Amino acid sequence: MKERSPFPKVFWIANSIEIFERIAYYGIYMGFGIYMTSLGFSSSELGVVQTIFILFSYLIPVISGTFADRFGFKKMLMVAYLAYIPSILLLLLTKTFSGTAMAMLFIGFAAGIFKPLISGTVRVVTAGDNKTLGFGIFYQMVNIGGLLGPIIAGKLRLISWDIAHLSSAVFIVVMFFITLFFYKEPPREVEGTTLKQKFKDMGVALSDLKFLLFLFLLGVFFWIPFWSFFNLIALYIDESLDTAQLYNSMTSILPVWFVNIFSGDVDGAKRVLGESIGNTGLYIIIFQLVVSKISQSKRAMPTFITGLFIAGAGFLVIGATMMGNPAWIFAGMFIFAIGEMTSSPRIQEYITWIAPKEKAGLYMGSNFLATALGAFSGIIYQPIYGHFSELGHPEYVWYVLASHLALGCIVFFTFMKTAGEFKELNS
Repeated sequence: MKERSPFPKVFWIANSIEIFERIAYYGIYMGFGIYMTSLGFSSSELGVVQTIFILFSYLIPVISGTFADRFGFKKMLMVAYLAYIPSILLLLLTKTFSGTAMAMLFIGFAAGIFKPLISGTVRVVTAGDNKTLGFGIFYQMVNIGGLLGPIIAGKLRLISWDIAHLSSAVFIVVMFFITLFFYKEPPREVEGTTLKQKFKDMGVALSDLKFLLFLFLLGVFFWIPFWSFFNLIALYIDESLDTAQLYNSMTSILPVWFVNIFSGDVDGAKRVLGESIGNTGLYIIIFQLVVSKISQSKRAMPTFITGLFIAGAGFLVIGATMMGNPAWIFAGMFIFAIGEMTSSPRIQEYITWIAPKEKAGLYMGSNFLATALGAFSGIIYQPIYGHFSELGHPEYVWYVLASHLALGCIVFFTFMKTAGEFKELNS
């Protein structure tokens, strides 16, 4: 059997940087709803900031990859850090709505610069015989960082929100020095595409009206409810569930030291912290390989629709948690995570398959537009959540989201049957 090519040193340096960045990013993002609520801002104001943050996080990568081609990964990484650090510090210095919104806009901008750089490094330094494993490792690093970030920030915000946010800046400083001293620019062929040419090429891809409609439907019926989960779940757990009872339920079956990782002393009682458990990182780390193996031989669009249906079932269980034991929240999040693992990687892989090989990157760049469209989940669903909370039924928002995904299943099934599935290409 042919031996797999070893990964170069820069591969491991890049993946370590990715872990730290995801810790910093999700350390701020996952607890942000709880933070703004603690400052007295309304659900509508929170939704505006969340929309700005996600929108910039996913629009900027459309163009930042072009600058990486021109100036190199290392230089653009340093630019991202220099944008990140003052933006996070601004979050410490201001507590007004406009100041907080501006800080999160700048953090989203910095994250958008950073986002394609490590995945681009992994793509450059892996080859045919180790590419799948290389991206698998990278994907796991993303989820490890996404899991650890909210746990660390959750613990620190019990001391002070400023300390929690400052910790994210510290992680960025660590990344700065790792990159400065250890990251070596990987050799590669520079594409040399100008920003003007990139937009022109993207316009060509979007001139395919069927593909454009597909991206719009993805944004409305997949990415909006997807981002709504992450915008709402930590706040919902922290505000609406009996987190002291949840702590007792967890310690009845798990070691106390383990439960304490996700918990803290709040209002004189041990409580589970919403941001510490309110993400799918752990489930993805454990189950993504199994789910991918099951779904890889199935047709992409039916698999994607199945994933939407499963995620919707997860929303129903999350909502029903209000009527029973708060520990049901884990079942709801697990079911949603299965839906996420079934639908998200497969539909993004599908978009690369339907593009000619020389245009795969272009099509995936256009896919960022669908992801960015999902950013409007903040201004749509935060006010809905706030309204239902005022009525004493915050769980209703999850039933609306489940209905949203159910409608999405119908819409994509109709699209598949009327417009037809895209032809998957091998070259």
